[in-house]
Amino acid sequence: MRNETTTPETDTAPEARHPRRSIRKRRISRKRLIGAGAVIAAGLIVGTGFTVESAISTQASIAETTALSESTGVRSEQLGAYSAIAEARTRHSAQDTLTAANATLAAVDGKVDASSLAASVASLGEYERLPIDSIVDLTKQTRSETEKAAAAAAAYDRAQAERAAAAAEALARANTPDGARATARSLAASKYGWDESQFQCLDQLWQKESGWSYTAYNASSGATGIPQSLPGSKMATAGSDWQTNAATQISWGLDYIARGYGSPCSAWSHSQSMNWY
Repeated sequence: MRNETTTPETDTAPEARHPRRSIRKRRISRKRLIGAGAVIAAGLIVGTGFTVESAISTQASIAETTALSESTGVRSEQLGAYSAIAEARTRHSAQDTLTAANATLAAVDGKVDASSLAASVASLGEYERLPIDSIVDLTKQTRSETEKAAAAAAAYDRAQAERAAAAAEALARANTPDGARATARSLAASKYGWDESQFQCLDQLWQKESGWSYTAYNASSGATGIPQSLPGSKMATAGSDWQTNAATQISWGLDYIARGYGSPCSAWSHSQSMNWY
């Protein structure tokens, strides 16, 4: 009699009856899958050329965008808007830089060589048609050239101011009675050949007329300056600064004496006898 608890042979699973055969089938299936995957990968690489590289590049771009989003707190879909804002600001900065550079060019004209700044301005002037990277570089360059030109012009202005101050100081010394006498003595000898005796006559003549003051003015007659020119505007033939420069007045006065009297002593003699010359 057959044991009722024994499982019939027909009820046993094939894998249970033939375990080695089952293992071999799984190994074959795995090999087929691996082989198929290799073929597909090869097809991707060989058949499509840059498919893998494109995938890598895309993934890198996604990673960069994600990193930027995380660092700024901005969602990736917002980055395009911020990029547009940054570009607009860059172009606006270029425009402001050009405005300042052109103002500097006008200010330094005739003072320093601003050719480098002018070249930078010309290049940046095309900013509306230039790529952003070029605009950024040219903006930096133009700002640098603007600073250089402004600094050079400032140095020029300081030098001019120093020369003007020195000239004013020299003029102030020359405009004193003693300074005027020294100028007259030197000019009388060098231009007219008049000796010291002639200068002594000149000294007495102009001491009487004006006290050697370049600001002397006779209210009753209108006679002006050291030589008491009448009117004072006659001295403009010796220089436009006749009202403020004793040397200009002296130059005119010596010429007046030479033409009218021949020498200072003759003019002094006439003044002693007529009370004018």
